[in-house]
Amino acid sequence: MAGHRTEEHPHGADRLCEAGDRVYSRAVRRGRVARRDAEPVPCLLELALLHPDPDDMDWLVPTSPQEVMTRLLRGMYDEVSASQRRVGSAVAAFERYAGLDRQVRPAAAAAEGPAIRVLDGLARIQAAMDEATQACTTEVLTVQPGGIRREAELSEGLHRALALRGRGVRMRDLYTHVARHGQGLLTYLELMGDAVEARTLDEVIDRLILFDRTVAFIPANTDRTMALELRHPALIEYLVTVFERLWRLAIPLTAPLPDTGIEGISHREQSIAALLAEGHQDAVIAERLGISVRTCRAHIARLSETLGAASRTQLGVRIAQAGLDGPPPSAAARPVSVPGRGSGTAR
Repeated sequence: MAGHRTEEHPHGADRLCEAGDRVYSRAVRRGRVARRDAEPVPCLLELALLHPDPDDMDWLVPTSPQEVMTRLLRGMYDEVSASQRRVGSAVAAFERYAGLDRQVRPAAAAAEGPAIRVLDGLARIQAAMDEATQACTTEVLTVQPGGIRREAELSEGLHRALALRGRGVRMRDLYTHVARHGQGLLTYLELMGDAVEARTLDEVIDRLILFDRTVAFIPANTDRTMALELRHPALIEYLVTVFERLWRLAIPLTAPLPDTGIEGISHREQSIAALLAEGHQDAVIAERLGISVRTCRAHIARLSETLGAASRTQLGVRIAQAGLDGPPPSAAARPVSVPGRGSGTAR
């Protein structure tokens, strides 16, 4: 049994094998487990879920579930951040290439059409979107950045959404958490019924609309008066992968946001603290979270007051001490001491 190798346990800490789950659960309940009992499941040591008891090497003690959860969340956060950076680089490259020679061989164009098409002007963008909507038969995936969705923005694409719903097309939409506070979005989702499922994240990538996993639309400039229509299979597959990973991490609109586990600090302030720790300016943080700079600074002021920081430099230190320099924790996260406060622990 001691000869079991890693290949026999192809999983991570979030998907333990049955034997590993039994041994780790026993170790958490009892505080330790005999080393011989863990020999059939070397994955627990390899994943750092168990480690030797320094007082008795014949026993193994468990890593706390809270620490394991924090490690998993940080890994997911890093994975999403890397995907967002790659999408941004891809969009920048497409803009640059679109300005180069746009001559396409007539035969190739007639056979399959351009893989990347630049749509200049709102009229051309709307026409291309209407054409894709009419051809769509199964699924639409969208990413909608920014904050609260204005009713004008929702009304702009309502005719397309209703046409899709009428044909039984399923739609999945990703928004930022701030969008939860807009009545317009709630009214839109109520109107669409079961045809639309919505989830939210602290921050999302730039706007993305995917029809039937065959054609995608992304902005080509900052004011969204130009767009790219993408039909290259490799690009479409990449964008679908990015969407699905974000969707897996997002929270359903019908579910509440998780508590930060830190008294006096909201989920949004936890996100702001993490971005401050990365060195971002107020305006960048506000844009990424879909809030105004004024609102962002009000949250920063509350963070400073809660953590007892008298300056931005001290605030950075307090954020690190409180463990706020990472992604927002799950509701099961351990209590965290808040520097600068009397009692300073959260439930």
